[in-house]
Amino acid sequence: MKNLLFLGLVLVLGSRVGFAQFSGSAGENAPTVGGAPTLTELAKRQPTAAETKDDGNSTFIEASLLMNVKADEYVAVFGSMSEGLTPEEASNKLDATIAGFKTSLKTLGIADDDIFVDFVSQNRIYAYKISQQAPPKAGATPNDNDSGQSNIAKEELVGFELKKNISIHFKDKLMVDQLAIAAARAQIFDLIKVDYVVKDREAIQARLQEQTMAVLKRKADSYGTALGIKLPAPTQIVSDKPSVYYPVEQYDSYTAAESESLSVPYNRDRTTVQNARKSRTTYFNPLSGNGFDVVINPTIIEPVVQFTTYIKVKYADPKKKK
Repeated sequence: MKNLLFLGLVLVLGSRVGFAQFSGSAGENAPTVGGAPTLTELAKRQPTAAETKDDGNSTFIEASLLMNVKADEYVAVFGSMSEGLTPEEASNKLDATIAGFKTSLKTLGIADDDIFVDFVSQNRIYAYKISQQAPPKAGATPNDNDSGQSNIAKEELVGFELKKNISIHFKDKLMVDQLAIAAARAQIFDLIKVDYVVKDREAIQARLQEQTMAVLKRKADSYGTALGIKLPAPTQIVSDKPSVYYPVEQYDSYTAAESESLSVPYNRDRTTVQNARKSRTTYFNPLSGNGFDVVINPTIIEPVVQFTTYIKVKYADPKKKK
């Protein structure tokens, strides 16, 4: 079977194994390359049923493109929470917190229509109350308690917890810092995520598909020109798999530290090991250009939305059979 598969797949496979983080502080916990998006792209390139069942008279040609696109708009989601002895008390506290946050947002030019408060949950809070029982009767087995009394830890309702999320729509990516500061002033410290919005997504995917088809045609023509292989007409689109990857799913982390093993003899029953706090570094780890025929906007200096296409076509002469 003449299977002219894209050799760039080998480069992608090798990148997960042989890539080294170009940093002086990665240490023993250096980050791995690629995550779910990389695995998804690798899965696309696995042999299809049409290839495995082929009678040997077909040729398969594939092409894939990657486009890095800056977002047009953003949505930041902050999480807020309050506690109270009653649901009303928790609600009043949280409403006051959110109202103060909204006031700060207006000074940043955020309109009311660009803010949405989402009710998440209202939970009951329980705590243990310790009480003592009377001393045991004569002849009873004594407890560990020196007083001869036993303690009872009983859970009791002590209050309520209310949670709400605040979604904020904005267009200037540099405003994230100001939003975080405004939230902190309002005692809101949980930035849950930042969604990246691309408005002309359909047009981008159509453009990518058109260019992928052009790459397929160039490949088929080049095999005839350079190798003298005259391919029959394409008979089947074996795979057509576009994908979109957002920054929220492309962040990796590692610990920039070296630690030693505690191998010297010590009494485990009398020794308490206190490990040092080691900070983790988080960074944007997008798809690289390895494994793609064409990369559009290859230079990345900020988180972007990544669009990919993968198309595989079968060329076969129905008159020729094994």
